[in-house]
Amino acid sequence: MSAIWVRLIWQLLLFTCIVFPPVFYIYGLNWGLASAVIFLLLLLCWHLFHLQKLMSWLEGELNSPLPEGRGVWETTFAELHRRVRMRLGQQQLLAETLENFMSVFQALPDGVIAFDRHRRIDWINERAETHFALSAASDRGLVLTNLIRHPDFVAYLDSGQYAEPLIYRDGRVDGMTLLLQIIPYGEDQNLLVSRDVSQVERVETIRRDFIANVSHELKTPLTVVAGFSEMLVGGHEAYGGAKINNYLTLICEQTARMQRLIEDLLTLSSLESGGPWLNEERVELEPMLRSILADAQALSAGKHEIVLNVETPSVLAGYASELRSAFSNLAGNAVRYTPPGGRIDLLWRVHDGFGEFVVTDTGIGIAAQHLPRLTERFYRVDRSRSRETGGTGLGLAIVKHVLTRHHATLEIESTLGKGSRFSARFPERCILG
Repeated sequence: MSAIWVRLIWQLLLFTCIVFPPVFYIYGLNWGLASAVIFLLLLLCWHLFHLQKLMSWLEGELNSPLPEGRGVWETTFAELHRRVRMRLGQQQLLAETLENFMSVFQALPDGVIAFDRHRRIDWINERAETHFALSAASDRGLVLTNLIRHPDFVAYLDSGQYAEPLIYRDGRVDGMTLLLQIIPYGEDQNLLVSRDVSQVERVETIRRDFIANVSHELKTPLTVVAGFSEMLVGGHEAYGGAKINNYLTLICEQTARMQRLIEDLLTLSSLESGGPWLNEERVELEPMLRSILADAQALSAGKHEIVLNVETPSVLAGYASELRSAFSNLAGNAVRYTPPGGRIDLLWRVHDGFGEFVVTDTGIGIAAQHLPRLTERFYRVDRSRSRETGGTGLGLAIVKHVLTRHHATLEIESTLGKGSRFSARFPERCILG
């Protein structure tokens, strides 16, 4: 039995033992009963008064203080106050747990939309807002298929077969490819989980294009080598010495072309997969640039005027073989795409806090629409001319990766028919002296 009921019974017993017997003995039974009724009425009024306090508190604001009481009501209000504090604590803990839970969903790299069996949206995280161009504030409660109306998505939702995800293209956000999957939970509740796979798809496209380009680049020289080899093996006696020499020269040229392509592919692969250097080197630039000048003059065979100017002898922090490969590619391209009689200037200088290796030529130039794509693998402005000059289509891609590894940038300026200017800019922290 609770303490409240015990106290109430003791009060009634106290009245029965102390008040009722004297009144009954002095004034008789009627007055004794009357005193008992009066006492019970007063007790009832006292309880009704406190009950009215309790009702006013229950009908008031949730944060209003508990009323004060006496006797059993003091105990009652104290117990209510304890339970209210416990419930508020539980509610606060539940609210914090729910907030943490929602924060976890907001932090997910995937988009999440919760919806019911009527496909009405219950909740959207920020990533899903980005994926589907939705708004959690205005779209909550709306039917999901009224907002995402793509036939493939609606068919996927209607099918009820959610074991395999859906590749979702051409949605509400241009250029974004999403991987969607429905996850049922609870009673007729569902989660729509979306993942942006646009970059993965772009990488896969690049991979396919790369394989196709390599196959195409190798096909032509292999065809030449295979064709002339078969001719010579099948009966070289039928050909004169001059023709045989010509055929062998073509075979050597195409073999060298395949060798250059493979070497560039290996270099590019090494650059793309390589981590940071274990030990940075001190690269003396002037001797390297003079060696590159000699290579460019040999490639030119006296057909161009090539000038080297080292304004500031410098030492770079980096990897000598990679820097030589990048600078040689820039100089070699200038020789290949400058007509005989043209001028090529190689310049190293320290200017405005940057180290610059600049290659300027008076060659054929490049149209503006081609400039943003020049550093893509196998991208050529003129495929036939690239093959004539012996280019592999990987030179500027190698330059870009080398410069990126050295915290440098490549700037390209060109005017069609007038020439080009390629500038490799190194930050001050890379210049050791």
